[in-house]
Amino acid sequence: MIDYGNFSKALKNLELQYENYENLDDELPELTQEGVSESVIHRFEICYDTMWKILKRYLQEELGLADVPNSPRPILQLADSNNLLSSPYSQWNQYIDARIGTTHDYSEEKAKKALGIVGNFIDDAIGLYQTMTGETWE
Repeated sequence: MIDYGNFSKALKNLELQYENYENLDDELPELTQEGVSESVIHRFEICYDTMWKILKRYLQEELGLADVPNSPRPILQLADSNNLLSSPYSQWNQYIDARIGTTHDYSEEKAKKALGIVGNFIDDAIGLYQTMTGETWE
């Protein structure tokens, strides 16, 4: 049996911090605003990494696929070919690129790109969570 607890927790934490980010007061000091933005990106990284690893287990244990690679891109391609993704693979490919972009490069451009896709990622990750667990997201 797959334990989805870490994925659920990471997704909820991302969802909450992204809400904080979207509701930031422009009057807050720049350093505070930057800290919230960095926290959203970090939580995106954690959620993304947790998501693809649990998806790998799902493909192996629930769908019985034997040769599941240990890398996000092919895992998400397998998920797409098994109709597990609510958005086209091209959308998920943007999440992959954003995650790779934040790995070692914390430039403002990469940060803005990552922040720009987080809202869609949350929606798609919730859809994937619901597909894998059969539960409604709360």
